[in-house]
Amino acid sequence: MNWKTIGKSFKNSDMRKRLLVVLGLVVVYRFLAHIPVPLAEPAQMKEVINSIVSGSDFGGFLNLLSGGALASFSIVLVGLSPFITASIITQLLTKAIPRLEELHKDGESGRRKIQQWTRLITVPLAIVQSIAFIYILRQSVLAGNTTSALSSTSLIEWIVAVGAMTAGSILLMWLGEIMTEQGVGNGLSLLIFAGIVSQMPQTLQTIGASLADTSTAGKLSVFGWFELPINPLAFWIVLAMSLASLAVLYLLVKINEAQRIVTVNYAKRVQGNSSYGGVKSILPMKLIAAGVIPVIFAVAFLSLPAFVGQVLKATGNPAYAQIGDNLVTWFSTPNPGQFTGDTWQAFIYPVLYFLLVIAFTYFYTGIVFNSNEIAENLQKQGGFIEGVRPGEQTEKYLSMTMNRLILFGSLVLGTIAVLPFIAEYVLYQTAGVQNANLAIGGTGVLIVVSVALEALRQINSRALMVTYDDYK
Repeated sequence: MNWKTIGKSFKNSDMRKRLLVVLGLVVVYRFLAHIPVPLAEPAQMKEVINSIVSGSDFGGFLNLLSGGALASFSIVLVGLSPFITASIITQLLTKAIPRLEELHKDGESGRRKIQQWTRLITVPLAIVQSIAFIYILRQSVLAGNTTSALSSTSLIEWIVAVGAMTAGSILLMWLGEIMTEQGVGNGLSLLIFAGIVSQMPQTLQTIGASLADTSTAGKLSVFGWFELPINPLAFWIVLAMSLASLAVLYLLVKINEAQRIVTVNYAKRVQGNSSYGGVKSILPMKLIAAGVIPVIFAVAFLSLPAFVGQVLKATGNPAYAQIGDNLVTWFSTPNPGQFTGDTWQAFIYPVLYFLLVIAFTYFYTGIVFNSNEIAENLQKQGGFIEGVRPGEQTEKYLSMTMNRLILFGSLVLGTIAVLPFIAEYVLYQTAGVQNANLAIGGTGVLIVVSVALEALRQINSRALMVTYDDYK
């Protein structure tokens, strides 16, 4: 990362404008996250929701990914989940339906049409999720026998609340697209990044509170001068895990930056009295070309069954409630005390998380890296890889090379994703800490680090572009 070049780029008005667009839209997003849904008195509603959120890991996880919008029952509570789901649907259909694949290859016009269909699919998904959220909240209030305006909502209040939440989700989608087009980086990832960062202090506070239980292990003595209200054994274990986490973050940075360099030669051509080509270039192939998108997709995909389970539990029907309870148990972040030989359900979430990260890495890399298109472009430009024939052989070579990179990169990314579950289990077995919430915080840190690296990379690329004249 060339920080000197990035510093020089701030003198460029376009660069300053793009960064200000990103910062401004993040501020708007955080402002929207504190506007409550017009359903009941805000203070009373927040008190009810906080009791629900604190009562389940799934609620805390959704609150983290929504940037605190769940705790305040904000109009952006539904967030970008409908848009992410719609993107997965359209991308799967693009691979499955030849007509859509041809449209995708048509260039910018085809991609814009597919993007428009993605937006249209987002609207009904946002409506469904908004209705489900309000229904879960209302049934939770009724189940708790809480006297609240939420227990007697009229049809007009339902329509207004669902309309506000749907509009909030569409507004976030629009903000993300503006950020991508007029800012720097991927708007979708940056909005998720901003939401997680805003909740990190609260997550760290929760982890710290879980370590302050001194009922069984006494207090931590500092050189015999004074004592801190911290579990001594937990303190040293957390210190060791913190150092290990720094090593994992370093590995994550290296994995994100790693790439395979393929040398491309260009044949020499003579036109009249001038000759062209006869030079060498490079084709960088990233170890994880999909970036953080596989992790975001995997989290969104795993949140869906638990969300459906909450809806089924809220129905009050015993048969549906049992199914819903199973879905919530299987697809929520497990408590470390559940990892025993008899409780096999606790392993479902980590194992599926690991497998989905690998699957989405392959899936999204196939979208962002098209070996057939690259091979065709090289052949048209007179480029070739040494020892490989142009055309079909080049396509096979690029596909084989990328598949090898994806295999290693996805396994490492999946392992890093499930390490917090292992750390929670170790902390529970050694120090008896049950509510460290490392799995929730670990996923957030993984997304934050990956998005930050990608944003810095794009800022560096644009900085090189706007300061190009300085190197002439």
